[in-house]
Amino acid sequence: MAFYAYEQDGRQRKTSQSFFRGEHTNFHPTNNSFAAPNFLAEYLMEGWAPASKFVTKETPIVAFGSCFAANISDYLHGRDYNVLTKKESRAYVTQMGDGIVNTFAILQQFEWAWLNKTPNADLWHGYAAEEFGYDEAVRLETKDLFDQADLFIITLGLSEVWYDEPTGEVFWRAVPMDKYDPARHKFRVSSFAENAANLQAIRALIRKFRPDAHILFSVSPIPLAATFRSVSCLSADAVSKAIIRAALDEFMRANGTDERLHYMPSYEAVTRLFKNQWMADRRHIYPHVLDFNMQVFEAFYCNPGLPAEELADAFRVAVEEDVKIGIHGQEEAERSYYEMVRLRTEQRKEDRRQARIQARIDARVAERRRLRELEMSTRKASARSDT
Repeated sequence: MAFYAYEQDGRQRKTSQSFFRGEHTNFHPTNNSFAAPNFLAEYLMEGWAPASKFVTKETPIVAFGSCFAANISDYLHGRDYNVLTKKESRAYVTQMGDGIVNTFAILQQFEWAWLNKTPNADLWHGYAAEEFGYDEAVRLETKDLFDQADLFIITLGLSEVWYDEPTGEVFWRAVPMDKYDPARHKFRVSSFAENAANLQAIRALIRKFRPDAHILFSVSPIPLAATFRSVSCLSADAVSKAIIRAALDEFMRANGTDERLHYMPSYEAVTRLFKNQWMADRRHIYPHVLDFNMQVFEAFYCNPGLPAEELADAFRVAVEEDVKIGIHGQEEAERSYYEMVRLRTEQRKEDRRQARIQARIDARVAERRRLRELEMSTRKASARSDT
């Protein structure tokens, strides 16, 4: 048998040469690969890293969808990037930054904002099942955000959906208990074709109204909390992720000439690079894994961004923390996590309080300026009448 010789991570290897391997042969990493200095560029970001970094501190960013959009919003906002969806707004994409989780609901926001297309059923509800409705003022605020954005970060969460059977329209998440009508509210698994079509429609709208904007898609690694299917949640979650990940990959391949369309492999980073990424609930991800994911984004997409050596150090620290959890268990790590959540919650409250204070100050300054201009105008008018 003929063998094909190749180098991987500085080592000479051989494999069968029985079949043609094409122009691009990218091998799966081994344990030894993790120590390679170019590991992340070669094994995670190969084919996905943009040709040049395009996100600056001034870039207007709109981020929403599932958890990665919320996490990257918090991270970039904390590093003084211009995240529009972290500013005071009544837009639902701001209030529900990680609650609009399927491609149907994401498309609805773009159609509502730019086409003034309003669903026929009451589909949109907050975290406490409160009804959001279709207020025109909120639509205009959403449109304003979209009209300003030079980067859309959109995270896909799942392909299981609840829908209104008479209209076929899909809910953001599930149906509120007090609104549930078994005669019209149904559950289904959306198809690969539907999700691929929704992605194309989202891109088409952005290209129509913001033709030069960058669009970055990602897939949330957070598993389903539960499935409404009559199969185990583990298997249902595998299918749910597979549908949206496959649809997104076909969508990216179909639009390969669009240099402003991007995929961030956050899903793969979480699920493939760590062994102890999940907390005890098997759904939430440890902060060191989340932080590393955000640092990957900053290193590959932001200008000047995070230097490669700092990213390599961050990855090493994250892997070391991953090993510690494997050795010592989750109890200590989770105590640290919940303390961090408490501090972040308090900081968000303080940020909102300071924003309200600043808004009042700005309003008073603007009013004083208006009164001074009015007084000056009155004096000038009086002086002219005296002459």
